[in-house]
Amino acid sequence: MLCLERRGVAGGGLATEEDPRHPGFLHNTHSFYHRALTHAPWYRDLQLERRGAVYIEPDFNVALILRNGETLEWWTDFERTAASFARFSARDEAALRRWRRDFLPIVDAILIPESRRPPLPREQRRQLLDKSAEGRLLLKVSEMSPLEFVLREFENPVVQAGLLFFNGLREVDLRCHGFGHHIPALLASPGKAQMCIGGSAALARALVSAVTESGGDIRLQTTPRRILVDRGRVTGVEASDGTRYEARHFVASGLNPQQTFLQLLDANVLPADWRDKAQAFQYNLLAPLFALHLNLSEPPQYAAAQKNASIEQAFMIILGLEHFKQFSDIVRCHEEGTIPPTVMWGSCPTIFDSSQAPAGKHTAFMWEKVPYQLNGDFRQWDVYKEEHGRVMLDLWSQYAPGLKGALLDAFVRTPLDTERTLPNMQDGDLLVGAFGHGQVGSNRPFEGAGQYRAHLGGLYLCGASCHPGGNITGLAGYNCAQVILNDLGSEVKGRPPIAQT
Repeated sequence: MLCLERRGVAGGGLATEEDPRHPGFLHNTHSFYHRALTHAPWYRDLQLERRGAVYIEPDFNVALILRNGETLEWWTDFERTAASFARFSARDEAALRRWRRDFLPIVDAILIPESRRPPLPREQRRQLLDKSAEGRLLLKVSEMSPLEFVLREFENPVVQAGLLFFNGLREVDLRCHGFGHHIPALLASPGKAQMCIGGSAALARALVSAVTESGGDIRLQTTPRRILVDRGRVTGVEASDGTRYEARHFVASGLNPQQTFLQLLDANVLPADWRDKAQAFQYNLLAPLFALHLNLSEPPQYAAAQKNASIEQAFMIILGLEHFKQFSDIVRCHEEGTIPPTVMWGSCPTIFDSSQAPAGKHTAFMWEKVPYQLNGDFRQWDVYKEEHGRVMLDLWSQYAPGLKGALLDAFVRTPLDTERTLPNMQDGDLLVGAFGHGQVGSNRPFEGAGQYRAHLGGLYLCGASCHPGGNITGLAGYNCAQVILNDLGSEVKGRPPIAQT
């Protein structure tokens, strides 16, 4: 197996970079929170913990800090989470318990297995789900948008805002119908946010180790220029320097549909309908991230600790979010190309892993969703990025009054920086494709390409543009591998035969 990587280091978004101005300060400049990753089958299959990808899942997993110092909390201990909800609303605590109970079997028996295999066609999936009470409940709840579900089932505006945060700012447009089940599925999820000791790049290094130990190779600083085709079958890849890499069996692309079909394939081997579908593939309006990274002499000291001392051990901190109605302002600003009122979230990784900073020092970061097209021009981010970093620091300091006094240095990363570093994340879309517009399940990235197979023999799709989508899950590649092994005549243990298309 040969992997071609355009950058000088493998891993894509699994990046942990040392601040060149301050040796020893490590920053996770793209991916950091890895939800339930140690539950993933490929993590176990590849023995990645043995290879150095060691994870922790902090008990106090998420804290939404309000301006008045109150906190809405998510813990690995469900009872502590429920107690936090109860402080805001007894009715909401009851709803939390009810939906978690009802969705536990749905998550375990339906949603998790679905994410770990190629998707069924939509109508076939609906017919299958309709045969069980759990499947029928999933279908019913899925008909709603996340916003409709939360407003119907929960009453407190802080609880509503906190639940919608995980969908509207981290996953899909909360107005989209077909995703109402995301909220109860999150409540019933067996795993919470995790972090990798040594930084996210430790997972990339572990994966490289698994590849090389099994006889594979990774060619760095190698940019694909063209996918080679002969008589209707893919035969290899030509790099930008003219080097040709011949493929004995297959080529798998982790790039987005425009890169794979419009940039790397000659037009004469691409059917018109595939060209049109690839061109029409859409990216998330709300996905682009702005990041503020800090080097600190001490961790942020939140004023909320006066009411709740345990806040000092909270893993993810959410700031600036007080009411669910703020989401409509955020969406409107993205549509207009203006910076929304700041809602941000982040962590101080060195509270949990001292290896990511010099002795006695710390790193911290905050993320905010912002539009890619700033005032109609993405290049404006190079002009306004430092200014906006100061806005975020000022807001952060309102919750952590001593933050500026502990500040040693800072830098920012914009949606434009994301696209420059990781071009497959077009428009700064870290999920590499919207989940609306029908781009889900067997229609992801588009109808006809949802089984990880392209229109040419030997060409496969394995990136985040495929089911089940973006974030660090590894499942698009895992599912694609099942299809490839099946097509090569190799048995995939414990799995039913995979349909041909």
